[in-house]
Amino acid sequence: MEQRLPDGVSKTAFGVGVLRALHRIVDSEPWVIDDPISTLLFGDFARARLDRGVAPVLGHEGANALRGHVLVRSAFAEERLRAAVARGVRQCVVLGAGFDTFAYRQPAWMDGVRLFEVDAPATQAEKRARLAAAGIAEPPNVVYAAIDFERTSLAEGLRGAGLDLDAPAFFSWLGVMVYLTRDAVDAVFRAVASMPPESEIAFTFGQGGDADQLAQRVAELGEPLRTVVTIAELEALLVRHGFREHTILSVADAQRYLGKRSDRLRLPPRESMATAIVSS
Repeated sequence: MEQRLPDGVSKTAFGVGVLRALHRIVDSEPWVIDDPISTLLFGDFARARLDRGVAPVLGHEGANALRGHVLVRSAFAEERLRAAVARGVRQCVVLGAGFDTFAYRQPAWMDGVRLFEVDAPATQAEKRARLAAAGIAEPPNVVYAAIDFERTSLAEGLRGAGLDLDAPAFFSWLGVMVYLTRDAVDAVFRAVASMPPESEIAFTFGQGGDADQLAQRVAELGEPLRTVVTIAELEALLVRHGFREHTILSVADAQRYLGKRSDRLRLPPRESMATAIVSS
């Protein structure tokens, strides 16, 4: 089964959707994230790749680590969101939402929270078309904001979508930073840092050594890596933008999201997830 995507749809975002679908197909319980939606959207394509023996999904060490990273980063962000909601945050913004499915499997604690999905117009349109084709309803608390990070001010785009810039918000920014220019990265952190106290951003980043392993492949897809950082550079970046409270998730701490496993799912060997909170 070949998949031809419309022009402008992110191929890497599509690939991440397939990796999440594969979790239910090739891995064992416990589920890192309980996500039947991805299997509905991408399961047929994922199974076809398995039938054809496509190497990146067959469970070799690198594939297991990449899939583990994709799953754990979602579990991490969803846990941080739950903590933010518990302290009173009622707005969630998924930056570069791609084919993320959290909005369509929301837990009860999301009651009363507005959720904004932000992405480039073509990718967002493809996602909504796939949801409709699968018979998955768009929840009433979800707002779609078609924003190109490189061309449109994030604050301007979110204000136009209805985000209350005078109330705290939680931002989930997974698998996006590495594909943006440093100027666009700065603009995102600046926009979040300008939000009221208790706002938070959970995000992923790439370090040079790890990013090199994927750089050639994603460049061939037309989505080259643009921003990789060391831990020291990341911490300096956050401080420069005024985040006085931040946490970089250690590999050991990230490991707990995998649980006790009987399969070969694992994580990459270096830190790649962090969170920063706007202080008063």
